[in-house]
Amino acid sequence: MMVKQHMLFTLYSICGIILKDILAVSVAATKNKVRGAQGQFPIVQNMTVTEGDIANLTCRVEHNDNTSLQWSNPAQQTLFFGDKKALRDNRIELVRATSQELTISISEVTLADEGLYTCSLFTMPVKTAKAFLTVLGVPKKPQIKGLTKPAMEGDHINLTCMTSGSKPAADVRWFRNEKEIKGAKEVNVSGKTFTVKSSLRLQVDRNDDGVAYTCRVDHVALIATPQQTTEVLEVHYAPRVEIKHSLPIPQEGQYLKLECVSKGNPSPDPVLWTKDGRELPDLDRMIVEGRELTFMSLNKTDNGTYRCEATNHLGTNHAEYVLFVYDPNALEQRGPDHALIGGVVAVVVFVTLCLIIVLGRYLARHKGTYLTNEAKGADDAPDADTAIINADGNHAHAEEKKEYFI
Repeated sequence: MMVKQHMLFTLYSICGIILKDILAVSVAATKNKVRGAQGQFPIVQNMTVTEGDIANLTCRVEHNDNTSLQWSNPAQQTLFFGDKKALRDNRIELVRATSQELTISISEVTLADEGLYTCSLFTMPVKTAKAFLTVLGVPKKPQIKGLTKPAMEGDHINLTCMTSGSKPAADVRWFRNEKEIKGAKEVNVSGKTFTVKSSLRLQVDRNDDGVAYTCRVDHVALIATPQQTTEVLEVHYAPRVEIKHSLPIPQEGQYLKLECVSKGNPSPDPVLWTKDGRELPDLDRMIVEGRELTFMSLNKTDNGTYRCEATNHLGTNHAEYVLFVYDPNALEQRGPDHALIGGVVAVVVFVTLCLIIVLGRYLARHKGTYLTNEAKGADDAPDADTAIINADGNHAHAEEKKEYFI
């Protein structure tokens, strides 16, 4: 009996030792688990998206033993708890849910979605991390106002370009054709977005006709494709006229074309040709085609003043060309005469220069003699003439005195 009791005691002791070891291992494992979970912090990143795009929010932990992760919006409403959706919003979807990651997406992002989102790790105590979602407001296509079509030459006009809905405020720039010009900028706040306006003040002239004025909007949300609007300025102005001719020296028998170049808006068509204030003579060798007046074979009867006149609703302008037809034979004979005249002129100029030089030298020399004689007789003379006479007299007396002593 005693042996049996001893054996039972020994067995109970062994079982107790084994149970104690099991409990110790279990407690240690539990402590390590709690310690590992408590040492984890969720990792998130701030996000910037453009209005209308998709925002992905990711929360990660390095080591996690099935502890739940949760995303909440700026209003502290739970979006997802693990893989369970908590908020009824069709735009919010689950992308990935594991023990170490919870990623959700928000489609068609609006400015109202901007704010601070919270990821929570449900340990004891709960660990959180916050990510700020920035939403960029896309500026609307700019509009140009104040353009009158057509504008009149000399008018003052104000062009205004405006865009709204940008966040942050957009940059508005003006271009005349492809060259940038500066406008007056104004920025106004409307809720979370900005309205930007830029103005140009112009005094238009004929050089502005057909010029393209472009308003361009630059913004961080439009890096690849900036928004812009272009308007082409139309300016009406009175005509200006000039006559171009094909011959420097018209001669008998030659072909001559006169072209009436008129610029105006509206275009001054047709133009009116006259000669010496009257209608053109009806000659077969004189042809009018549109803006051109053509002489098939010139003769001296064509001499006169030809006038081209252009008119539109803003005014009238004209230009004149005096036609003198030369005799070719007379031009050939006049050639030597021109050479002779040129030679005579050259000789006359040379002789004139020589006379001027000689006369200048004579006057300078005479003036020196005059001043010297004046100085000699200036001691006892009341004026310059008397001084010179005295100087001459003294000179004569000196010679007489010289002869006397000899």
